[in-house]
Amino acid sequence: MNPPNDDRFDWHAAERDLNTPDAEVVDLDAARAARNVDADDGGPVLVDSPAAQRPPRLTLDAVRTGQRRPILPAWLRSRAELRDMMRWAVGHLLHTTAYHLTRLPKYVGKVALRAPAGAWRLTSGAARWVFDWEGEQLRQSTSQTRDGELYLKLSRQRDRRVRWRGIVATFTLSLSLAGGVAMLWAPSWAQWALPALLVTLCGLAGQPADKPLLDTAVIVPRVARLTSDVVVRALAVLGIAGITQAIAKQGGKAIAFTAPITRDGPGWRADIDLPPGVTAGDVIERRDRLAAGLTRPLGCVWPEGQPEVHPGRLLLWVGDQDMAATPPKPWPLLKASGAFDLGRPVPFGTDPRGRIISIEMPYTNLLIGSIPGYGKTAATQVPMLAASLDPYAELWCFDFKGTGGLDPLEKVSARYASGQDDDTAEEGLLALRELRKECQRRAAVIKGLPKTVCPDNKVTPELARRKKLGLHWLVVALDEVQELFSHPEFGKEAGELAEKVIKLGRALGVILVVATQRPDAKSLPTGVSANAGTRFCLRVMGQIENDMILGTSAYKNGIRATMFAKKDKGVGYLVGAADDAQIVRTFYVDGPTAEKITDRARALREAAGTLTGHAIGQTTPTPAARRDTLLDDILTVVPATEPKVWAETLTERLADLNPEAYGDLTRDQLTAALKPYGITTGQVWGTDPVTGKGANRRGIERADITDAVAERNKRRGDKAA
Repeated sequence: MNPPNDDRFDWHAAERDLNTPDAEVVDLDAARAARNVDADDGGPVLVDSPAAQRPPRLTLDAVRTGQRRPILPAWLRSRAELRDMMRWAVGHLLHTTAYHLTRLPKYVGKVALRAPAGAWRLTSGAARWVFDWEGEQLRQSTSQTRDGELYLKLSRQRDRRVRWRGIVATFTLSLSLAGGVAMLWAPSWAQWALPALLVTLCGLAGQPADKPLLDTAVIVPRVARLTSDVVVRALAVLGIAGITQAIAKQGGKAIAFTAPITRDGPGWRADIDLPPGVTAGDVIERRDRLAAGLTRPLGCVWPEGQPEVHPGRLLLWVGDQDMAATPPKPWPLLKASGAFDLGRPVPFGTDPRGRIISIEMPYTNLLIGSIPGYGKTAATQVPMLAASLDPYAELWCFDFKGTGGLDPLEKVSARYASGQDDDTAEEGLLALRELRKECQRRAAVIKGLPKTVCPDNKVTPELARRKKLGLHWLVVALDEVQELFSHPEFGKEAGELAEKVIKLGRALGVILVVATQRPDAKSLPTGVSANAGTRFCLRVMGQIENDMILGTSAYKNGIRATMFAKKDKGVGYLVGAADDAQIVRTFYVDGPTAEKITDRARALREAAGTLTGHAIGQTTPTPAARRDTLLDDILTVVPATEPKVWAETLTERLADLNPEAYGDLTRDQLTAALKPYGITTGQVWGTDPVTGKGANRRGIERADITDAVAERNKRRGDKAA
């Protein structure tokens, strides 16, 4: 030990301390016993003591904060689910009845063929019973052992049985003969019914054990019961260190089941508390191994996290059938007659239990994302088709992929465009500009309404029905929107406009349905993704894409659309429609069915007088100055003899050329408008027309403008300017 750098250090005291014993021998058993006594007396409790290992006492506060389990099952508490259950039961009964009725001749033939064998079985069985033949082998074996007393006892027992059984058989046979004679005077139907009954009984008696009389009308899959032992065994093989170590130390008690494993719809539900340090996300990302441990198909196993409880709470639902193999339910609005009110919940899909999941369209915006080929456009169609059935809702549809996924909606859309070209992207930009102006107009209308009519300063279903106000629901679909947001000319402005609309339009009756297959910062501005109230994410490949769609920390909280397999098409995580994230399989509406729905929607709109715009052949008016005409206008006001021009001079010339479009254009705005084309302003020498003096000021070179125009025309396929 090095002494401190101090002249006053006491070496003698240090030597005494070193020579003094500083430890003592302790009896560990006695110490543990003392700790246990202290714990029982309310003293300190150590973590390794038996008192610390006891379960906590049940207190009144714990009971108050406990979660009450529902008295009735979910399908009895929901009118829609009860209706579906009764519809299924009636359908099952009708199917089974019709199935067996059509096979009645076959059953009659089988009974007739088996009747002789059955009659022989009944006769021989009756004879064996009357003469006590079942005890013959025992009596013979007794005679061979020369046990005379036992043989005589068995013989007397046999005589008593035969005597009594003979009397019963004689009495029964006499009644049967009397009944047969009486049938001569019975009605004709009874004379036929009795032989038929006898033949049926003989046929049933002659039925082989491996060949039942009735065929199987419904093949019910036999699924093993989900038990705690099965779940613990499956979790143990996941390769998660925290689970493996906990099970090795505590066995099955390492996995806590907060409620009994029960039937929940067509499957089993288990509420699980994982060992300390293990999150539900750790299990979810190993869904395939969990399914292997449960020996169930991957589409049957659906683990979900419950972060509102704690990160280690796992809700495991194991279905009887693979979700992908289960026949999809028809969209409830297919058979609905009349118009649909968009203010009501829209049926969007079903969860793994088969329950219908609905979404609210007003006061929110819907963001849909996935990799290509997993049902993104089909998911976009569902809310748009519902909106089309509301004759007072206006639809704008833009398909930037150009494959025609939204074509059935064209006949009811006030604005519509489809394609991968610049013209479609430009129409989308113009629509967002008009949408921004529409939001401003609606805000002014709402501000002028009395509080008794609009107390919350937002569009209500009642206000949406009043045509004069123009506050009807305005639903805008932007499919494959990454093509617009990443466009070199229109993308930046489109993203800014979409962000403003998605923030302001929620209370103004403007609803955006945005779908993308490339959820990154460039293709999906964070201002758009962060302000979408409802999100639906189908299969994605990584954490970044997952959180871009479902929200920050969704992946960390166990909400992982990366777990969906290749066959899980149309299946995704829905966030924002309920308090918790939901796994939903969207309703699928094929092309011909969608055409029938929009035909009905068009008829409803024609009757209500709300069919406008593109649907009736009206062309969308083009503004006087589109963004991509700025370059051409600059070349118009800057002659070829003027290689450079000041920015302030250019704004004045543009204002003279088109006062409506450029009247308020400033130098900074001009600089921002030219930036997407790769044109920047720099120091330009020029002469002030007022003073006649030369000076360096911010300006542009005409050659940069001509190069940008040539590049634009080349990309658009136009001839060179």
